[in-house]
Amino acid sequence: MMNSKTAMLGCILIGLLLCSVLMAGCTGNSSGQTEKKVTPANTTTAVKATSGGSVLTVAGSTTVLPVAAKAAESFMTAHPGIDVQVTGGGSGAGVKAAGEGTTMIGMASRDLTSDEKTKYPGLKTHQIAIDGLAFITNPKNPIPSLTLEQVKKIYDGNITNWKDVGGSDAAIVVVGRDSASGSRDFMTSSVMKNADYVKTQLEKNSNGAVQQTIAQTENAIGYVGLGYIDSSVHAVPVSVNGTTITPSIETVKAGTYPLARPLYLLTKGEPSGDATNFIAYIDSPDGQKLVTEEGFVTLNK
Repeated sequence: MMNSKTAMLGCILIGLLLCSVLMAGCTGNSSGQTEKKVTPANTTTAVKATSGGSVLTVAGSTTVLPVAAKAAESFMTAHPGIDVQVTGGGSGAGVKAAGEGTTMIGMASRDLTSDEKTKYPGLKTHQIAIDGLAFITNPKNPIPSLTLEQVKKIYDGNITNWKDVGGSDAAIVVVGRDSASGSRDFMTSSVMKNADYVKTQLEKNSNGAVQQTIAQTENAIGYVGLGYIDSSVHAVPVSVNGTTITPSIETVKAGTYPLARPLYLLTKGEPSGDATNFIAYIDSPDGQKLVTEEGFVTLNK
């Protein structure tokens, strides 16, 4: 009899314990803890809910990228319902992505080639700034100036030692860009005159990679957009008809620096919706202010 009463009492106690556990689980939020919600990782609606339901993709030139990235930050602040995603890859990649419609806006630091115009007849260019292609060396090797002919000979392998252009007795480390780069295309047409590059050239996939390599390599030379000139590198003045011209916003705007080029955003056909608004923002006074802050030349006189 005692054993049956003990067993019944045990069952009652266990039942009460289970009820208290269940009630605690149902009222857990009342203790001040935040309820955890689990969302499947591949649920696109969750992403849209966070970004407001609209994504604008921008890809291409690493020269244009700093301007586009800064503009994206400000644009998203003013338009919290839009998520602007900016990636690099080079001008060639930007042209292809925009032309094929895999990105909504492409970026390019050069004009379209005739082949690209034929392949993507509906591609539209929207100039947002002007840039200057600058040659840079390590601050420990501050070359006073170079002519464009000297630069060509360095890059085609006919000049291999700094002593031949006013520097120290040291072998020149030539740093350039990869084949997808708009900067390389501009360099090839404007400086190299389509000559081949020296086989020992180190090819980098972005302006930032070139800048970093030059900053870390005492006897190297490379080329970047104006926006990548800072205290970690030395911007080499270009000698034109005996006049030494430093690459800068002022000399590009004045038309005296010989290596100026347009910077573009690209769209497949006329832009619409978010793309229209983003391009209009970069063209606005606020957007052009960002262009200046990133070291490029505005379109405003």
